[in-house]
Amino acid sequence: MAFGIKRQEVKEWKQKIDNGEIAFLTHYWLDDRFPGCKTVTKVGCHNLDKLAEWGNKYGLKKEWIHHRRDGYSHFDLIGDRQKEILHKEGLHHHIW
Repeated sequence: MAFGIKRQEVKEWKQKIDNGEIAFLTHYWLDDRFPGCKTVTKVGCHNLDKLAEWGNKYGLKKEWIHHRRDGYSHFDLIGDRQKEILHKEGLHHHIW
């Protein structure tokens, strides 16, 4: 379940994706399958090849992309891997 995110943040994330940028959106999230994880970061891009290439540098597989018909396909980052990647991207302050 997602929560703690503002509509404007989602809008800005989608705009960046539409512009072909690698876009990051972190929000609170709870899922019983991942105990101890309180946030998720969605990393998206309209250009799936660019997104896959970005993910590859962090060991993320192309087949892990959550493909969406609405054009907002993305990787989901959680847990320690989320923290590690956001730190390397200079976005570690996005984790609550």
